[in-house]
Amino acid sequence: MKKKHSLIIKNILVNILLSLGSLVFLVPFFWMISTSLKGPGAVFTFPPEWIPREFVWENFSHAWTVVPFSLFLRNTIFITVVTVIGTVFSSSLIAFGFSRMQFRGRSLLFGILLASMMIPWEVTIIPLFVQFNFFGWIDTFYPLIVPSFFGSAFFVFLLRQYFLTIPLDLDEAATIDGCTPFKIYWKILLPIVKPALVTVAVFQMMGSWNDFMGPLIFLNSQHNFTLTLGLNLFRNSFHTEWHNMMAISSVITTVPLLIFFVAQKHLIGGIALSGLKS
Repeated sequence: MKKKHSLIIKNILVNILLSLGSLVFLVPFFWMISTSLKGPGAVFTFPPEWIPREFVWENFSHAWTVVPFSLFLRNTIFITVVTVIGTVFSSSLIAFGFSRMQFRGRSLLFGILLASMMIPWEVTIIPLFVQFNFFGWIDTFYPLIVPSFFGSAFFVFLLRQYFLTIPLDLDEAATIDGCTPFKIYWKILLPIVKPALVTVAVFQMMGSWNDFMGPLIFLNSQHNFTLTLGLNLFRNSFHTEWHNMMAISSVITTVPLLIFFVAQKHLIGGIALSGLKS
């Protein structure tokens, strides 16, 4: 009984600490929402007002229209959707090859792939810019889209780990029935690894949606701007209008939050199961 009571007390304390930690991380988010609903004069009042006396909903419409965020939203959605499709397909196909097919130098190539994860993206900015400039792709969406069709080292590793949890008997039975390796990958294994694919899609979606450095380096024209560049443009143009800044920031962060909560079950399952077998 003492052991049971001590376990209950331990769980209660852990839950309390986790709840307090969650509140600490949620304070900036609550402040952003609160500020987005305030008038200009209520932003810097002291003591701070967490709940505005009057909700100013016009902040959202004003902030959205004063800068062409509708155009930036279309650009961001296009880039995000294409990169998610490219990353999921290419990374899963490469992971299938490393996990299910036997060929000379497989371990060496996989080791080189993992080693590439240690190279910071900042180191490759200049070579990438020179290469894309040679192709004539600067100020187009190609530098942000095309690399996603060549796989991501982290996602290849995650999906490979998930593929390794699937018995090879399925491949052998499908081969006996006349399936080619691509049919085994497309029709048999992909439906099984759906949680891992959702995990990759959510991570890539959030990365593309929140990407700032890539568009900043490769995009010059305002009609090609994404939401992150649009937010930076708004900040530079209206840096004193904090209520409008918080309003447009709230709108931009809504989509990733909704997608994360919708896909949370698959996301956690995909991460957990991808590490069961090495």
